[in-house]
Formats: sequence, C-alpha cells, structure tokens
Amino acid sequence: MNGTQEKICVIGLGYVGLPLAAAFGRHREVIGFDIDPGRISELRRGVDRTREMEPEELAVAEHLSFTSDPAEIAGCSIYIVTVPTPVDASHRPDLGPLLAASAIVGGVLKPGDLVIYESTVYPGATEEDCVPVLEARSGLAFNRDFFAGYSPERINPGDKQRRLKDVVKVTSGSTSEVAERVDALYQEVVAAGTHKAASIRVAEAAKVIENSQRDINIALVNELAKIFNKMGIDTQAVLEAAGTKWNFLPFRPGLVGGHCIGVDPYYLTHKAEQLGYHPEILLAGRRLNDGMGAYVAGEMVKAMLKRGLPVAGARVLVMGLTFKENCPDLRNTRVIDVVRGLEEFGVAVDVHDPHADPQEAQEAYGIPLVSEPGQGVYAGVVLAVAHAEFREMGAGAVRKFGTAGALVYDLKYVLAPDEADLRL
Repeated sequence: MNGTQEKICVIGLGYVGLPLAAAFGRHREVIGFDIDPGRISELRRGVDRTREMEPEELAVAEHLSFTSDPAEIAGCSIYIVTVPTPVDASHRPDLGPLLAASAIVGGVLKPGDLVIYESTVYPGATEEDCVPVLEARSGLAFNRDFFAGYSPERINPGDKQRRLKDVVKVTSGSTSEVAERVDALYQEVVAAGTHKAASIRVAEAAKVIENSQRDINIALVNELAKIFNKMGIDTQAVLEAAGTKWNFLPFRPGLVGGHCIGVDPYYLTHKAEQLGYHPEILLAGRRLNDGMGAYVAGEMVKAMLKRGLPVAGARVLVMGLTFKENCPDLRNTRVIDVVRGLEEFGVAVDVHDPHADPQEAQEAYGIPLVSEPGQGVYAGVVLAVAHAEFREMGAGAVRKFGTAGALVYDLKYVLAPDEADLRL
C-alpha cells in the first residue's frame, strides 16, 4: 500500500457500500462505517448478510476495517456516502438517511477533504440539500475548504457477472479539478473504465433516468401482457417473436419492486413537480407497475372461480417474497401486493422463500415465512420470484404443493408454457 494515499471512509455498508469499501481496501486504507453495530460485528467476522461479498473477498481487503463510531473516521480525507434513499408512504423522497450521513461526515470534516455521494437522488440534491448540512456541521465553506463529488452506484444485487469493477462508472466533481480527482480515484477499482460527467447535476440526472427508463419499458410490457391475456395470446411467445428484430428491447412483464426501479422515478417526478411540471409518462408507468400485484391477485381469483374452486378460506402458496431472484433483499418488494390482494378476497396465504430472512419478513410485513410448504394442501400456487431453487424443482414438484385441480400462476416464466395454468 502506498503510504501517501489518502484514507477513505465509506458511509453505509449495504449492497453498494461494502463492495466499494472492499475494492479500495485491497490497496488503500479504508474504514467502513455503518450505524448498525450488529452489521459491523458481522462484517468483522467476515459475514455479509446481503450475500454480495464472500468471506474470502472480504479477507483479501486487508486494509479495510469497520466501525460504528463516528470518532474513528475523523482521520479520513475522502468520504463516500452510500446510504439508502427510499420514498415514504406517499411516494415522496425520503432524504433522512442521506442528511443524517451528511451530518456525521460534517462533524469530522477538515479543510481539503472530499465528500462523494453515490446514493440515488434528484438533480441538485448533492449541492442543494447535502452540502448545506456539511457546511453547517463543519463550519467550513464549500469549494474553498472542502469539495464534493457524485458517482452514482450501479450495483445489481445478486448479479455475480456484473460486479463493481465490470460496469462503467459515471463520475463528477464540484470543480473541474475535483472532477479529475474523483475520476482518477474510481479508475483505481473499476476495470471497465469511467465516464466523467460535465457536472454533479448531470451525473445525478443520468442515474435517476437509468432506472426510470427501465420502469417505463417494464410498464409497457406489463400493459401488453394485460392486453394479450384478454386475447388469449401467450405474452412470452409474442416477445420471443418480436425479439428476433435487432432493435427490439428484451423487457419482460413482472412485479417492479426493490430500492431502485420502483423508487428512483419518484425522485425525478418530485423535482419536476417542484419546478411546476407534472410528469405524465413517468407517473403513468409507476401507476401501472404499482398496480400489478392487485392485478395478479384478481386474475388468480377469477381463474379459481372459473375452475369451481372455493375462494374464501382457500389456501394459496406464494413462492418467493424478495424483490428479485437469488437475492435476500425484501425492500419495497411488490410480492406483498399479491399477498395482500389475495387476502382481501378471503384467501389464506402462505409464503415460502429460501432467500429471505424470516425475522425481517415478520418485522417488515408481518409475514411468517413457511420453511417447508405442505404437499397437497393448496388450491393455488403463485411462482412470484424466479429463485434458482424454484427453477430446479420443476413443474412436477411445484404441482405437488397443490390439491387436485389446483392452479399454478407463473409470474416469472419459471415453467414451460404448458406447465402453468396462468402466466403474465
């Protein structure tokens, strides 16, 4: 390790912060900070509950240490903030974690220090919301005593093929010199290269539209799936046929949750509405995608009635609760909308997910996960998440959970077309 290198502190050790801290920790002194002492205790033992980092990956980050004590990060000169930026129940941006992290950094900020934000925000948030907190807590002046940068995260939870080093990193800084400094910093750990944006606001905007674009495209396919369902046409077959054209985008219908695609568009629409512009396409896509869970529940109930199966008091198994496959993250999962929708019809719902933490599922959603679903007891089975374990089971094993004549609703194309009774 080069002794002249500046010490880095990464604030927030989730899906984004931990891989970043580990990458820099292989050749720089890095302190990983998190407000959760339990998380720190686990990481010190080499345990990552998000499953993004294996113990051996943490072990080779020999210059990385962990703390939950703000006093221990005072010796750093580069602070990288990677905390969540959720929305509240009214879909308004919740900058609470971001501003709290800024206050912690501001309390230890020194002249010459650099603060880089990676959390998804609306354009202007870094300089208009975060920097004032840094100034107020530190008593230092922005772009005279300390500087800022923004480099939006592009982590894809559960994806072992596209890791931090494999994805081009957008960088930016509060001055041209700082932009160069930020860009050079990330080039140390991102083999795929960097893209230096013209300003922090441009980098913020680039991030927020990446997932907004995906959200709109998925909404379009979800709407097409509803139309094709009424026509009795298999959506997957249509998409496969259309996909033979070179410029057809390979989106698939489904539930849109998680901490990115289902959240980021609201940050952009919030800022747009502050400026007097009411977004139409962005919000239409959000409304459609947010309504898919209720749609799935309704389709399941209609199919049960058509088959002569009782609905009130019927038992249905929902397979999968996390927001995406092969990932333990339950944040903003829209599978919960399917569960609640079925319950509104009087259906008794069991949920099984080998990746989800039972305690977290109970605390976040009041759902007691079923570790071993019974066989031959369910009037319907909903394949909600395409976990590898479910794919490996095959249609026969899935059908064994159901009673005679039970329905199987495949939301993720886990089974072949003729193996499911309903598909999106």
